[in-house]
Amino acid sequence: MKPKLLIVDDEENIRNGLKRALTLDGYDVEVAADGEEALKKLDEEDIDLLITDLKMPKVTGEELMKETLQKYPHIPVIVLTGHGTIENAVEAMRRGAYDFITKPLNIDKLSLVVKRALENSSLKRQNRELLKQLKQKYSFENIIGKSPAMKKVFETIELVAPSRANVLIYGESGTGKEMIADAIHHNSPRRDKPYIKVHCAAIPETLLESELFGHEKGAFTGAIARKRGRFELANGGTIFLDEIGELSLQMQVKLLRVVQEREFVRVGGEESIKVDVRIISATNKDLREEVKKGNFREDLYYRLNVVSIFVPPLRERKDDIPLLVHKFIEEFSRENNKEIEGITNGALQALMSYNWPGNVRELRNVIESVVVLTKNKVITEEDLPPYILSKEEESYLKLPAGISLQEAEKRLIQFTLENTGGNKTKASEILKIGRKTLHRKIDEYGLK
Repeated sequence: MKPKLLIVDDEENIRNGLKRALTLDGYDVEVAADGEEALKKLDEEDIDLLITDLKMPKVTGEELMKETLQKYPHIPVIVLTGHGTIENAVEAMRRGAYDFITKPLNIDKLSLVVKRALENSSLKRQNRELLKQLKQKYSFENIIGKSPAMKKVFETIELVAPSRANVLIYGESGTGKEMIADAIHHNSPRRDKPYIKVHCAAIPETLLESELFGHEKGAFTGAIARKRGRFELANGGTIFLDEIGELSLQMQVKLLRVVQEREFVRVGGEESIKVDVRIISATNKDLREEVKKGNFREDLYYRLNVVSIFVPPLRERKDDIPLLVHKFIEEFSRENNKEIEGITNGALQALMSYNWPGNVRELRNVIESVVVLTKNKVITEEDLPPYILSKEEESYLKLPAGISLQEAEKRLIQFTLENTGGNKTKASEILKIGRKTLHRKIDEYGLK
């Protein structure tokens, strides 16, 4: 649909001349001889932009502009003024006009100002709509999404949050599994009770038992005092066990007792400690496959997986990218005291065309970087990292026939490390194996 403009001027030659020129630019143009007639047209028709002279009979341009901005704040106003009333035009801009053009009119300049005003208005309208969606059902606390897959996640959270059931959240790294766990706890009857988070892969195996269950004084070298573990600290509330798939089989046995009996013994202790703790766990592994391989206990898997929630990768829910982008722009603009008004369609399309191997976490980091570095008020394609815009072909690893499975694995790991620039975290995500497993295989194969 063509944008509709309203030109208001008491001089017939000027308003008709402007109508002919702007119609040739591809706009649908209405005219009015004074402010009173213009107000009627504004009430009756969907006007996208107003061009008005200041000095007019009946209702002046100043009065028309004031009334328009009060009733229709989304309509940009361009003021026409003679050289003798430039001060009035500047005052009109202070009160909300988009720009002013002096008479005699330069049509090319007016065309450019009209184009920019409409683009600016469109960006603001898009931002308003997206922010409106963010405040509605599309967000669950800080989780953003309107795609069918995310709506299913929201529905599951609403159903499971009031219960006592253990929850297993699975999906790729960077998809927001921890935020799902947060939403479950904060929408549960335990919301005012402790919420303890444990990153299982970040704690050395030798310390993990003590971290989870605590220890008694003198239990081992350095245990100079009794320490309460994370399960004890979470009593009455929720414990979130992130990267649960990285636990050793020995630790899985000890965790199973807590899950089944709701009790444990501190390291070096004898007394059983009872706890009332809801367990939410998360993993980027397929635990069913890990069970088949003998890497994860089947009984523990079913105890943790009373309710499962799959968080889809960003490449499978690209309809959510505009919402996420505008949310992150607003967040980082506020944090960095910058006035970013929006993002061009071209830049947004580039973001939607990229596959986001790092998922929402990667998108968030990209937008933060762009907001910090851009000198513009509107993010363009030039502001985006080059790799987002590139259309590089995927690289492939060729393996000769007759190669052993062990040698194939070695070459695949080496190939992946080379393609990630030695980034072991990214390599483990691509290979779908834990970082501990990757480190072990690197040492085993003597890779660099």
